[in-house]
Amino acid sequence: MPSHLHEALLELFRNRPSLAAELLAGPLGVRLPPFDYARLDSGDLPDLNPTEYRADAVVVLTTADTPALAVVVEAQLGRDRGKRWSWPVYLATLRARLRCPAVLLVVCADIATAAWCSTPIELGHPGWTLAPVVLGPDRVPVVTDVGDAARAPELAVLSAMAHGTHPDRDKVFHALLTALRTVDAQRTTLYHDLVLAALPEAARHHLEALMKLGTHEYEYQSEFVRRNVVQGRAEGEATALLAVLAARGIEVPDDIRRRITGCTDLQQLETWIRRAATATSVEQLFG
Repeated sequence: MPSHLHEALLELFRNRPSLAAELLAGPLGVRLPPFDYARLDSGDLPDLNPTEYRADAVVVLTTADTPALAVVVEAQLGRDRGKRWSWPVYLATLRARLRCPAVLLVVCADIATAAWCSTPIELGHPGWTLAPVVLGPDRVPVVTDVGDAARAPELAVLSAMAHGTHPDRDKVFHALLTALRTVDAQRTTLYHDLVLAALPEAARHHLEALMKLGTHEYEYQSEFVRRNVVQGRAEGEATALLAVLAARGIEVPDDIRRRITGCTDLQQLETWIRRAATATSVEQLFG
């Protein structure tokens, strides 16, 4: 089940499809074909079976209403070995469906995940290797110019999420707050909360202090952050549980790992941690 951070990241591209082209042609150095419009397309791949083959988002760059390039946008928050099998399928299927080249853009919230996603995927046929184009925090542009931020508010959001500890963070945050005055109230709320949830504690407090200057105190407004606080605690408990099992030398199958990391019931996770302290097998967690 996709996390709220995963879905919120994708909303940046759904709200501004041209963001994919801006990132590819800018910090990621991908040469794009000429195009005059970027539109969102369906991520469903109906020609495929089983049905779980569904891309997070698809952006199509067009010229004169003809597809020039299809971009598969994937938000990846951790390692998922299954994606190394499904990503090549996404590209091949979209290329055949739209009759145009296709590129994979993976957006990661941390450098370690970005490094893992960047590993080339060998398909087996000689010379056929997929090298994902990956955007990690270290490759997000530092947006400090308020004019640039106002023209591309979603890029300013990514910049603020990635560069909360940058030496120019005050400029980054001011650019963000200026940019958010150019979008509607619903997006302003979502983007505010997305940035606050992504920042380390000290940077979050600093941005909150800037929000208070000359205004009433900002409070989390979107359901995204209210749920994200609970989810963050659950993720911490799940990580602790897996660490205990690893320290005790207990092997955790993939299906059990998914059950643990997908659990959002804090009381249940605490119960499993207590059982893990004396368990000799993973099955004893659920007894």
